[in-house]
Amino acid sequence: MSLHTEPIAAGAFLHTLPAEKFNRCRVSIHFRFPASRAAATDHALLPLVLERGYAACPDMTALSRKLAKLYGADLTVATTMQGACRVLSVSVTGIKDEFALQGERLSAEYAALAFGVAFEPYFENGEFSAEAVEIEKATLARQLESEINDKRLYCVRQAQRRFFGNSPAGVARDGYLEDLPAVTPASLTAAYKDILRTATIDVMVLGLDEAAVRPLLAAALEKQPRTPAPLPGYLAMPAAPAEHFEEKLDLEQAKLCMLFTMGRPADPEELDAYRMAMCVFGGLPTSRLFLNVREKQSLCYYCASRITAASACMMVDSGVEPANAQKAEAAILAELQKLAGGPIDPEELQNARLALASGMAGVGDSLAGLENWYFGEILRGGRISTPQEAAARLESIGADQVRQVLRRFTLSVSYLVTQKEETHG
Repeated sequence: MSLHTEPIAAGAFLHTLPAEKFNRCRVSIHFRFPASRAAATDHALLPLVLERGYAACPDMTALSRKLAKLYGADLTVATTMQGACRVLSVSVTGIKDEFALQGERLSAEYAALAFGVAFEPYFENGEFSAEAVEIEKATLARQLESEINDKRLYCVRQAQRRFFGNSPAGVARDGYLEDLPAVTPASLTAAYKDILRTATIDVMVLGLDEAAVRPLLAAALEKQPRTPAPLPGYLAMPAAPAEHFEEKLDLEQAKLCMLFTMGRPADPEELDAYRMAMCVFGGLPTSRLFLNVREKQSLCYYCASRITAASACMMVDSGVEPANAQKAEAAILAELQKLAGGPIDPEELQNARLALASGMAGVGDSLAGLENWYFGEILRGGRISTPQEAAARLESIGADQVRQVLRRFTLSVSYLVTQKEETHG
């Protein structure tokens, strides 16, 4: 099963995948554009407001009825960060036409719904509804205020703030609490219209009648003047002496997040080697971090590594006893050094291959899995690979390539959220 891509206009593409084995279908519209610190909170609020309704279904009640009528179709609007890019996505999933009880053309309905939400939002006097904006501002405020309640997430984000600084890759996906009062229907509308004008648009059709999508995309592009902006490529934070930060909170289990940089942009063509390296280092129950730092030395409750190729950043986060935090950090660095400069057992590599190949084999088990894989390939750039092709390439990744990847990383930021010292009166 392979993806067919067709350029429709400047900065607009139609991607189709048959997905014949499923009884459901899916259409998604992805807007890709450079991340902006100034507009970050508007961009974060936008999915919440768009998901409330659109011109043909101006409120949540009407939209819920519409989805129920379409045999319980599912609508999602979300935003993600991909390095220095932000992505705004609108997706509709439902059953295929042949399973409609009365022969309804459901694919056309799904496409109209997705394009309605994406391109024809509900406006009052030319702007987003003031009531909707205020309701969702309160929702986003609660979300931002609650970040500290999840200490693992809080530690990771605090580390990322120090690591990225003012880099575009450090723009917060969920925006900034201090900027929220300044968001208005006018500012949100301006941010939305700027996205329509400048974003690269990828429409992905999985198991859906393509004929239902093409005219809607053409009409949407005709109505909107477009000047697609260049998309930022892969980037990296420069290598620098490691900085250590410590924050004391009311907690029992300390959280440690270590961020490493390559000091130069990652090579998208080396993604297979990055995947293998992360599995061997800290991505599996058979990895060095799990077996040696967690199991043998009992220095942490969990310890895992992952890489974000778009920003050339490797992260190791762990939960530790406060008294073991420094020992855990030293052990993590020691394991990285041993892997980068020492022998790697063939069994370690085979475990990594098998785990990755198993995950790739499971990509086709869901429409969301297929879309995530192929949209990831689109974001990476270059030739689009099927999961099967990527799995086959893993056989050529050996110990030297894993070591070569890991040698590039140096510690940049270590952030520890630990227990407050007890005071005795």
